[in-house]
Amino acid sequence: MLNDWDHEFIERSFREAKKSYDEGGLPIGSVLARGPEFIAAGHNQRVQQGDPIAHGEMDCLRKAGRQNSYRDLTLYTSLSPCMMCAGTIVQFKIPRTVINDTDNFGGNEEFLRSHGVEVIDAAHPASLELMARFIRERPMLWNEDIME
Repeated sequence: MLNDWDHEFIERSFREAKKSYDEGGLPIGSVLARGPEFIAAGHNQRVQQGDPIAHGEMDCLRKAGRQNSYRDLTLYTSLSPCMMCAGTIVQFKIPRTVINDTDNFGGNEEFLRSHGVEVIDAAHPASLELMARFIRERPMLWNEDIME
């Protein structure tokens, strides 16, 4: 179930994805929040930094810095997390993940659920469209990102 502030952070994760797209990178953005309190935002920077693990979720968590606990946080992401990012969510015991797009890439939602993470599929239209557009425009870069 989405609450009032979820919609704000869903939009913010999309804006992060758009920022990466506009920089020539993969359109994936992420936000970390404690209830209505914004903690950090980040976006995929694999292309921009030449860093294979600079995924949107990782960039966001890096910018958040150390937290005493992650057990009261929500991670918002514009695209379903890859296994590396899903594993990090489980490792940090982040209890709730809101995903804007599970259509263009998905599959780790059940992994997250099986580890006690509440997973919400926001089906955010702008995120769905931006990722579909990116995949059409830059299929080689997309395949590199997902290791196809």
